[in-house]
Amino acid sequence: MADKHALVIDDNALNVDVMVTLLEQMAIVAYTLDSPQFIAETIERMPQVDLVFLDIEFPDSNGFDVIKQLKQFPATSQTPVVAYSVHTSEIDRARRAGFYSFLGKPLNTRQFPNQIAQILNGIPVWDAG
Repeated sequence: MADKHALVIDDNALNVDVMVTLLEQMAIVAYTLDSPQFIAETIERMPQVDLVFLDIEFPDSNGFDVIKQLKQFPATSQTPVVAYSVHTSEIDRARRAGFYSFLGKPLNTRQFPNQIAQILNGIPVWDAG
């Protein structure tokens, strides 16, 4: 998975740390945001965006609004956006909103590498955990 870059947008520091660790184990470079507020600046800093992990709940926003923003940037308009959330009941709403995949929290660390490989190979993963 060399030369792959992921953007992780989540306001929970522990969740971000877990995600970054899992991605690093797969040799995927992770960029992180704790708020959707600075999406444009972060995307501009990234050499490429191969994958986006987006929590669906933020204090002043939600992932359903943020995915609309992501689809407007040329660098992320075709990028797989993965909703990941404890709110697994939102899986159908995530599908309707245009998310490429859904992973329930807590992430299954044993399945995670295979799930990400599938997503990067064009196969959506819908797993509420």
